[in-house]
Amino acid sequence: MGAIQETTTAARQPKKSEPSRSLLAGDTVVYLTLAVLVWLTWQVSRMGLFTAGDDVGYWLGVVGGTMMLLLFSYPLRKHFRFAQNWGRVKWWFLVHMLLGVGGPLIILLHSTFHIGSLNAGVALYSMVIVASSGVIGRFIYARVHRGLRGEQTSFKELQARAKFDQDEVRSRLAFAPTVEADLKAFEQTELQAQAGWATYLRQVFWLPIKQWIVYRRCVHDLRMPIRKLARHGQWSHADLLRREAMSRKLVRRYLTAVVRVAQYTAYDRLFSLWHVAHIPFVYLLIISAIVHVIAVHAY
Repeated sequence: MGAIQETTTAARQPKKSEPSRSLLAGDTVVYLTLAVLVWLTWQVSRMGLFTAGDDVGYWLGVVGGTMMLLLFSYPLRKHFRFAQNWGRVKWWFLVHMLLGVGGPLIILLHSTFHIGSLNAGVALYSMVIVASSGVIGRFIYARVHRGLRGEQTSFKELQARAKFDQDEVRSRLAFAPTVEADLKAFEQTELQAQAGWATYLRQVFWLPIKQWIVYRRCVHDLRMPIRKLARHGQWSHADLLRREAMSRKLVRRYLTAVVRVAQYTAYDRLFSLWHVAHIPFVYLLIISAIVHVIAVHAY
């Protein structure tokens, strides 16, 4: 009867948000939007309304180049003491992201997706690399920081959330010992994994797949025990479906919390590595852009 009461209580409790799902949904919207914007830019460039060398194309290059130049206002605001009182960092970061999307799109429009000279090609490909690197950086950043606030997610907070969900699952899913064993094995394997780049890469790329596999196995193993409880407690069909959904949600939330704790260090290391790799491409972009501007006005 204790398990029945716990499951009933679980079914009546208010729903809690699942950060990983909202994060995935946000990523999907962002990257689909970027893909659509690039496609629209390409479509406009195919209309033959201008070329890179005429007045319209020239001023598009000026606008796009200015936007790319203004991107450096964010690191200026962030790292130089005299600029640290110039408004809130999150708004600077938002502007930085908008410029990082708008600037490359206008430069692509300016080029009409054609390379007219060697220096133009170097500048264009440097920009594409930097912009792509920025998209990758945004993906990693979102998993290490809380949104635009730039507040680094506390590893201890994630551990505390995992512990809470762990206790919750084990109290309310005591009627399914196989599921508890799977969850415990998943937790121990991932949270006690030996540190190293092999582990970090596995946790970034393979762990979400493993999470899905474990989740599907747990859902399968829940079916018989919970239906046994339903017969014992004479639940209605609607009650059974509701309690099944709640049990699946508890398993999913627990697995998600473990994955977030396990992946935190991996994404933190990747973000540091990304930052080191990103900077040389930025310098290459600056140099190639300067050479391109000089070449355009000299010849």
